[in-house]
Amino acid sequence: MVLISILAGSKSDEGVYQKAVDVLNKEDIPFELKILSAHRNPIELDEYVKNSKANVFICVAGLSAALPGVVASKTQKPVIGVPVSAKLGGLDALLSIVQMPPGVPVACVGIDSAKNAALLAIRILKAK
Repeated sequence: MVLISILAGSKSDEGVYQKAVDVLNKEDIPFELKILSAHRNPIELDEYVKNSKANVFICVAGLSAALPGVVASKTQKPVIGVPVSAKLGGLDALLSIVQMPPGVPVACVGIDSAKNAALLAIRILKAK
C-alpha cells in the first residue's frame, strides 16, 4: 500500500527528491516515486493522479514549477510542493508554487527542502 507519492518533473531533480526518499525509507513509510512532467507528460500525469492510491503527493519542481499546482487541480488529496533551485536560486519555482489560485491549495516547503516535505507528509498521515 502506497501512502505517499513523490512526483518529480525531471530526473535532474534527483539531488532534491532523494532527500524525501531517504526520510521515507528511514521511517519505513510506503511510497512510490514517479518522474512525470506537467509539460512533457500531461496525459500520463493525469492518469497517474486519478488512479493513485497515495494519501499525500510530494511534487518536486523547478523553473515554472507547474507540477504541484497541476496535481492539486486534479485531486482533493494534500499536495506539498518542493521548489528546486534550478534557476534564480529557486525563487522562480518558490513563487510559482505559493501563488496558487483560489481553490487549488498547495503546501510549500523551502527551496530544495524535500526532507521537510517528507516530514510534513508524515505529519499529515498521522493526523488522520
